[in-house]
Amino acid sequence: MNSVSMSNELVSLLQGQNIQMQLSVPQLVEKVLQRQEGVLTSTGAVRAETGKYTGRSPKDKFIVEEESIKDKIDWGSVNQPISSEVFEKLYDKVIKYLQNKDEVFVFNGFAGADPKYRLPIQVINEYAWHNLFAHQLFVRPTEDELSEHQAEFSVVYAPNFKADPEVDGTTSETFIIVSFEKRTVLIGGTEYAGEMKKSIFSVMNYILPETDILSMHCSANVGREGDVALFFGLSGTGKTTLSADPNRRLIGDDEHGWSPNGVFNIEGGCYAKCIGLSREKEPQIFDAIRFGSVLENVMVNEHTRIADYDDNLLTENTRAAYPIQAIDNIVEPSIAGHPNTIIFLTADAFGVLPPISKLSKEQAMYHFLSGYTSKLAGTERGVTSPEATFSTCFGSPFLPLPAIRYAEMLGKKIDEHNSQVFLVNTGWTGGEYGVGKRMKLSYTRAMVQAALEGELTNVETVQDEIFGLSIPVHVPGVPDEVLQPVKTWDNEKAYTQKALELSEQFRNNFKKFSSFSTAIEEKGGPLK
Repeated sequence: MNSVSMSNELVSLLQGQNIQMQLSVPQLVEKVLQRQEGVLTSTGAVRAETGKYTGRSPKDKFIVEEESIKDKIDWGSVNQPISSEVFEKLYDKVIKYLQNKDEVFVFNGFAGADPKYRLPIQVINEYAWHNLFAHQLFVRPTEDELSEHQAEFSVVYAPNFKADPEVDGTTSETFIIVSFEKRTVLIGGTEYAGEMKKSIFSVMNYILPETDILSMHCSANVGREGDVALFFGLSGTGKTTLSADPNRRLIGDDEHGWSPNGVFNIEGGCYAKCIGLSREKEPQIFDAIRFGSVLENVMVNEHTRIADYDDNLLTENTRAAYPIQAIDNIVEPSIAGHPNTIIFLTADAFGVLPPISKLSKEQAMYHFLSGYTSKLAGTERGVTSPEATFSTCFGSPFLPLPAIRYAEMLGKKIDEHNSQVFLVNTGWTGGEYGVGKRMKLSYTRAMVQAALEGELTNVETVQDEIFGLSIPVHVPGVPDEVLQPVKTWDNEKAYTQKALELSEQFRNNFKKFSSFSTAIEEKGGPLK
């Protein structure tokens, strides 16, 4: 069965008085309030709670082990296999469940801002607020596009349908199952809306590389001269802060494709963390939360309906979803040229990585595969000193294909477009966490600015003796001694010991790639 007929089958199965097709934002907001799914905040945003699941459920995520894809998927703890029989039975149950609902909400749109490479999608929701979320996060069609829209992938989302593991073959009541042959994502047992966003991203991480397009978990912006920059980094590394530049226009904040024509945003909106949010710190995000936006698990004053972004009663993972058009300084449509500069961000709590270093192609591939940052003492139970954490390609939970596919595509594109790649440490200097201090944001901004403006392309560098990284000798606006970590420590022996400790953790993590990337490790990894 092809994708279009699958989409049509879904619509026909659900067709009836309960179908609410392509409602506008005001209509969806009205439905949310009528159905008491959420409340309206003082800025006009809809606020909803997600119940006991306030984040993704990675252990309940599966890919159907189908003949056409089973030899391509990187099976394991991230991409868990499940049988077609299990999927089919659950699919039938969920469809029957939705057929009996008073209302079911359908959104037709796209994943991918570039019309040449986008994926037409359909999102079917039990909740109106989930459909509003889909409307804001995915690319919205014009009237003309909608009239010709034929979905090639569908999301069917029934949060109140809970699986019985003994009967349904799941690991819990929750399930997120992708069938590439049926071109369907089936979600149930969780109300966390982010499952929709990340499921489609995972789908795109399979589809795009199959057509020689690199899919990337990164933010992107463009300068006045049309120069494009990518920012990769895990939570806490400063990706949002550093990519939000008043002198550069935002292409997108989280998911992108790199095609033969350049970079395009996979999404039509933003899904921002908002714990501790303030207008002073992040004015773009703060002011984007207005009518039609969706707030997840944010505490709201019962009388004034003013959101309290500092209250983490329900979770630290409070979120705001809004269309990218709610940001003033954007590229529209969200398409630009090939990246001139690629920034890998890390918050090294060991205090030993340079604040900025130039990477060769092999080093770029090595650090892309590593995806390193640190967990800090006190952020999780049992973490008493900094811990290295690695997320392959800065997005390991969302990669269906073997990691080397993405890394090789990155290396090829760096060569083709002469992109300059930098590793930027926004973490600690002068000692590890608890001894040293956090790198000054003003210094980091100056270093990133110099990289974006091409001032570091031909600059004199020195090689880090342990990590092999090329460290600029001078960066405008940054004291020279700050650039070389060993010079910021009081005790050189203590620095060397801590640097060798981190180097060993890099090596241990990279062992999982050793069967196919020895050359990358030899040319791109630590020297000691």
